[in-house]
Amino acid sequence: MTVPDTVHDRGIWTVPNAISFGRLLCIPLFLWLLLSQDRNIEAAFLLALLGATDWVDGYIARHFDQGSEFGKVLDPVADRVLLIAGAFALLLSGSVPIWVGVLILGREALISIATVSLAAIGVRRIEVQWAGKAGALGLMFALPGFLLIDSMDASLLRALLTFVTWCFTIGGLALSYYAAFKYVPVARQALNERKGESA
Repeated sequence: MTVPDTVHDRGIWTVPNAISFGRLLCIPLFLWLLLSQDRNIEAAFLLALLGATDWVDGYIARHFDQGSEFGKVLDPVADRVLLIAGAFALLLSGSVPIWVGVLILGREALISIATVSLAAIGVRRIEVQWAGKAGALGLMFALPGFLLIDSMDASLLRALLTFVTWCFTIGGLALSYYAAFKYVPVARQALNERKGESA
């Protein structure tokens, strides 16, 4: 959810923030469906729905003056937690190729460590880039695709779903890592600004 600077800060109690909180609260339900009940289809649709709602809260924030500084932090955190939980759960269930899961978790771990480290030394918050959001959305549709593929017999529909899932996977990974590399100079600039302020 990227909120323009001209939008008023509406605080914590907004509709977009409620949606983000709801996404976080649904993660245990997804894990229960997949890992405890082996209900791949229900888990897949829930994960896809949670991924899609990321764009819903952004739309509401932009078009209904519901933006907030808190939401700018909560939304990417919810994205990251959801993506990590989804990738980790699919690795445990064997539904996703190991290299795909490792690339997703590795990228999210690096970004999380960098974000926490910069925040700890007082560096200003870095805005989320569109490539990162688009990559996360692609992966949030790719992961449910792998779950559905696992639940289907060989057919033309399964082959089509496999093709679409891999398109989302490759596209999502490419955009995610592109965004990660784009963050490097921005983070360096923010760090230099912090050093200048300290001096």
